[in-house]
Amino acid sequence: MTPSPARAWFCRAAAGVVLATSGVTAWAQSAGGPTPQIYTCTDAGGRKLTSDRPIVECNDREQTILNPSGTVKAKIGPVLTPLEQSQSEARIRAEQKERAKKDEEKRMERALLVRYPSRAAHQKDREDTLDQILLVRQVGAARLKDLLAERSKLTEEMAFYAKDPSKAPAKLQRQIAGVTQTLAEQQRFLAEKDTEVQRVNAHFDEEQKRLEPLWQANQAPATAGPAR
Repeated sequence: MTPSPARAWFCRAAAGVVLATSGVTAWAQSAGGPTPQIYTCTDAGGRKLTSDRPIVECNDREQTILNPSGTVKAKIGPVLTPLEQSQSEARIRAEQKERAKKDEEKRMERALLVRYPSRAAHQKDREDTLDQILLVRQVGAARLKDLLAERSKLTEEMAFYAKDPSKAPAKLQRQIAGVTQTLAEQQRFLAEKDTEVQRVNAHFDEEQKRLEPLWQANQAPATAGPAR
């Protein structure tokens, strides 16, 4: 079938475009240079500018890089001033730091969930930790009781010298001073244990707050049942 004149003209035009594009690309490759590309942008005055290199008038705005065929190859952002560049880098560092912080939090949450897969496991660790502290405190409380009894006995002996304490034997005075000092130290020790109990409870409370949503998320698939 003989093609119509219009169809024949269209085919010749399309072939001409392909040959022209191939010719430009072949010329660039034979010359040893890169494939030609076109920079285009709209400047501050609204003018449409085109060039074969970055356009100075559009340094403050986005520029589009086109392939010889007219398709978009890439876009380049505005050229930043030193202050803008510094601010941009600071923003990027802050974003990276925030991402790293979130990644670390997620890693810690995963490790925490592995260690405490359930509320029962977490509660048991809390109780075991507190039991160790309370056991030491009980020993300290018993020691405090003995020291109070010893001081009471020495105080009774010192009562004989109530009218003139300076006449009390030096040994008795040293014993009273030593027991008084040891009592103060033992009381501080017990106060530290009480503070440690509070600190441990606060630590486990904080962990439980972080674990609650993780436990719930783990239980959700199990309780959802098979899909119908």
